[in-house]
Amino acid sequence: MPENRVIIAGAGIGGLALGLTLHQIGVPFTIFESVSALRPLGVGINLQPNAVRELFEMGITAPELDKAGVPAREWALVGQQGQEIYAEPRGLEAGYNWPQYAMHRGQLQMLLAQVLMDRAGQEAVQLGSRVAGYEKTPGGGVSAIVTSADGSERREAGALLIGADGIHSKVRAQMHPDQPPIHWGGAVMWRGTSMARPVRTGSSFIGLGTHRQRMVIYPISPADPDTGLAQVNWIAEVTMDDPGARDDIGWFRQVQIDDFAHHFDDWVYDWLDVPALLRGADVAYENPMIDRDPVETWVDGPVALMGDAAHAMYPTGSNGASQAIVDARELGAAFLAHGVTPAALAAFDAKLCAPISALILRNRGAGPSGCSTW
Repeated sequence: MPENRVIIAGAGIGGLALGLTLHQIGVPFTIFESVSALRPLGVGINLQPNAVRELFEMGITAPELDKAGVPAREWALVGQQGQEIYAEPRGLEAGYNWPQYAMHRGQLQMLLAQVLMDRAGQEAVQLGSRVAGYEKTPGGGVSAIVTSADGSERREAGALLIGADGIHSKVRAQMHPDQPPIHWGGAVMWRGTSMARPVRTGSSFIGLGTHRQRMVIYPISPADPDTGLAQVNWIAEVTMDDPGARDDIGWFRQVQIDDFAHHFDDWVYDWLDVPALLRGADVAYENPMIDRDPVETWVDGPVALMGDAAHAMYPTGSNGASQAIVDARELGAAFLAHGVTPAALAAFDAKLCAPISALILRNRGAGPSGCSTW
């Protein structure tokens, strides 16, 4: 195996974007992913123009993104009584050189995975293989401890290891063994998608309600020309007064719509029927709004963190997936400047760790919904 191979833990959006970046600049890599088969899991996400720019630079085309989602045209904040508080154009209509996309997270992941394997070969992504830890080697490299579904364990040698293994990162847990537990501030989110007629511009991201109780609603597919219906992503959210009073919240579990829809029974407006939107979903999922406290560094010699492993944050800024893509590109730029070396990881850390850690804490605030009190 080449001495300058980069080992990537996790084939999520960040890990796949890093794989595409490394292939683009000619750096050998292997991605190890714990699941035995990639499936389009998750719900809606937004890709900000800065991340779309980087996808275009990777050779991902607008027609490919159009198949996975829809360009966003507007962001709107609406009060719980249905009154408009603020609205602005988004993406190209706001004057950016690149669009903003709303799409299903799983569709983006599958697109990136397919493009990567088409370019680098199927062997670039090793499924059923979890990076459970690492050992720094005397020569300055790293050995990833990889476990398989049958329980067997092996070592994979490389120059560097990048932990792109999410909020429950094993790489981060070893790097920061004394990190606090996952942080939950009391907000519970119920997520789903429904076939519905998109409102306002037809491609609007709508925040409805207050920071105590709100809906986030946006289409993630174009409207069908015959029916006028699109796949509309929604998040229903309620903040608990006493988070410690409820200890039965699953990280991401399927629930019945009747378990939570009553919170929004009277949210009926002349332009939107929220109860009907919720009950139009085939399935709904509950999860708490969680993040992790910032750490002082994302780097341990030849090992670095990226994406949610480095900076899991509340979705207040709709920035998680976008920042993971930017992380990948910043790592690629650091490799071009410093080689496939710990010095590149140190430069990446010095540039991003402090400002993105501050962003984690800012995202814990009420965000734009704090402007709406009724």
